[in-house]
Amino acid sequence: MARVIVDVMPKPEILDPQGKAVASALPRLGFTQFAGVRQGKRFELEVTGPVDEAVLAAAREAATTLLSNPVIEDVVAVRVEEEPAK
Repeated sequence: MARVIVDVMPKPEILDPQGKAVASALPRLGFTQFAGVRQGKRFELEVTGPVDEAVLAAAREAATTLLSNPVIEDVVAVRVEEEPAK
C-alpha cells in the first residue's frame, strides 16, 4: 500500500515550548552538537491505489485545511514515502 507523508511545523514566529524543552534537555544528556529544536507533526496517509498528481493534490489540500492550523503552522512537505530497499 502506498503512503503519502505530510510534515507540519510551527511557523518560525510561533513559540515552541516542546522544542525548547527538548533543546534544553539535549546538552544535559551529552548532545552538545545541536543549537536548537523545533517540534512538528508527521501524518502518514495510506493510499489504496497508485499515488499520482491528483492524490498528491488532495493530500496538499487536506494538509492545509485539516492537518494543519494555517494561523500558527506551515505545511513543509507532502511527499510519497519511498519503499524500503530489499
